[in-house]
Amino acid sequence: MNTQEYLNSLFSLSGNVAVVIGGTGELCGAMAEGLAQAGAEVVLVGRSEEKAAARLARIEAAGGRAWFAAADVTARSNLEKLLGEVLQRSGRVDIVVNGAGVNSPTPFFDIPEEEIDRILQVNLKSVIFACQVFGRHLVEKGEGGSIINIGSMSGITPLSRVFTYSLSKAAVHNLSKNLAREWAPHRVRVNTIVPGFFPAEQNRKVLTEDRVAAIMGHTPMKRFGEAHELIGATLLLASEKAGSFITGEELVVDGGFISMAI
Repeated sequence: MNTQEYLNSLFSLSGNVAVVIGGTGELCGAMAEGLAQAGAEVVLVGRSEEKAAARLARIEAAGGRAWFAAADVTARSNLEKLLGEVLQRSGRVDIVVNGAGVNSPTPFFDIPEEEIDRILQVNLKSVIFACQVFGRHLVEKGEGGSIINIGSMSGITPLSRVFTYSLSKAAVHNLSKNLAREWAPHRVRVNTIVPGFFPAEQNRKVLTEDRVAAIMGHTPMKRFGEAHELIGATLLLASEKAGSFITGEELVVDGGFISMAI
């Protein structure tokens, strides 16, 4: 077996179907491209057909297979409908990425109830619902599978200015570990990818000049992450072979941010 054959045996996702919730966004979109390049058929789930079209064009230009499913993932019934659509069109589900997310820098005393509800609905309840719907399918299918939830540095250690976002992501981290324990006997692995600081649509509003300076001062690599740098972690956790004994983990991709105290 030559080097390429060996790597293919570890990381090839040929024959797999990956549902990427939030796949029309910057970070999960890059992860979707990586999954497609590794051979998976990718379902991009989001609300913007325009953003999906651009991402689909990139995937298809690189020789991958993907299609777009419009869905509001904050309702369980919509996710049940989505599962049915994927099974009808693609025949199976093997990998699920939960990456829907919103953020806000509202000062704590000023956070309105509707903002709390919106952030928890998108960041937490959508993940719970997706794990209920797709997790049940993977468990009952009996062939194993991988669920990758997108966490946050603020889910590990609270970050200033993003109070509701931080607590929502902490809950996602907790949920992932809990489900990993529950579903391990069924070979359904549940892990969390924890991006460091990657400029994306949901966090640009909080990246003020002083905050960027603080982040750079705390990041040994002295730069932001680039979306494609999440692909390696994604393929490791998605692969039934390379990641077969990895579950309940928080895989941090942060340029060393979490390694620094002062």
